[in-house]
Amino acid sequence: MRQTHFFTKTSKTDPKDAATFSHKFLVKAGYINQLTSGAWSLLPLGLRVYKKIENIIREEMNALGAEEILMPSLQPKELWLETGRWDTIDPPLFKVKDRHEKWLALGSTHEEVVTDLARTYIESYKDLPKAVYQIQNKFRNEMRPTGGLLRTREFIMKDLYSFHKSSEDLDDFYEKVKQAYFKIYNRCELKAVAVEASSGSIGGSISNEFMILADSGEDKIIVCPKCGWGANMELGKDITECPKCSSKLEMKNAIEISHVFKLKTVYSQKMNLNFTDSDGQKKLVMMGCYGIGLQRLMATIIEASHDQNGIIWPASVAPFNIHLIGLDLDDKNIVDQAEKIYKQLSKKYEVLFDDRQDSAGAKFKDADLIGIPVRLVVSKKTGDKVEYKERNEKTIQLMTIEQIINKLK
Repeated sequence: MRQTHFFTKTSKTDPKDAATFSHKFLVKAGYINQLTSGAWSLLPLGLRVYKKIENIIREEMNALGAEEILMPSLQPKELWLETGRWDTIDPPLFKVKDRHEKWLALGSTHEEVVTDLARTYIESYKDLPKAVYQIQNKFRNEMRPTGGLLRTREFIMKDLYSFHKSSEDLDDFYEKVKQAYFKIYNRCELKAVAVEASSGSIGGSISNEFMILADSGEDKIIVCPKCGWGANMELGKDITECPKCSSKLEMKNAIEISHVFKLKTVYSQKMNLNFTDSDGQKKLVMMGCYGIGLQRLMATIIEASHDQNGIIWPASVAPFNIHLIGLDLDDKNIVDQAEKIYKQLSKKYEVLFDDRQDSAGAKFKDADLIGIPVRLVVSKKTGDKVEYKERNEKTIQLMTIEQIINKLK
């Protein structure tokens, strides 16, 4: 991709209402653009990062044996009345009435819809266990959307739902999902902590939030520095000692990046989701649900990986592998050399080529802001070599293109 072809541009000024690093840098670097309160466009750079995150999540969900589906955002009022959540879910639903005077909700979550689906296809113990997931838009009527992508009204979520014939089977799958989540965050170079949490308006007996420690986090958690146990402050207000190892607990600021729930029979009971067991007896299906907000994860990566100049993307989710910068582009020899390197590297890597007629200072500043892992510079100064620098390092090396290719391997 040539930078002269970009649909967007970087900005020199910070957004007025930016209270977090991710909000400031994503807007300034041209990753996102705000349409209205709590609704953001993912621009070309932002979508490339989003797709990398989506692929990581999809790979780990498929590895669990879950099947991908896609459910409607428009949901009939009748389903929400079955569970009693039409007027009680928090935040409240976005509600619309169609031309036939029928009420519909814009889905903030899909427990009702997926339980209705399961009523169609689950009849016997032979049909269990099952797990399905989707990656789809959600709509939440937040009072105060904040932090850019951290708290929005429209966002994309991966929500996984599982169906089981026993509590033991649900417990086993629940732990497998937790481990899959840790794999996802490790691949995004995030260190996650799983804490006990309130189930809120989703419901269920047990739930865990996955937290990333960050000074900018709006959540308060208590964690044990010795054994790793943790809890959201909603549950652990008066606890000072770890219930597992009796160590003194520490209070930390954190960002919630996902929430998993043992729903058990909350929805199957209200919506009459049964199966026939091996003895011919009807029993309620046990359920679990497991969510991750993708744009929120994208913002959290930046909260955990940045400096004063901009984003430092982990290689696994960076929009490009290499940022190739051409200087002195009024010199035909330099242009030819940069073009040759661009074409050679593009055969194996995703390369952003800064081919703009701009100053070195402006180009380097934009490179730091955008945050691609490797920066290469071709100029009169570098001669027949190339300047190599990693975004998270200060060291600059002069290398041949062959040496760079070997290093990239």
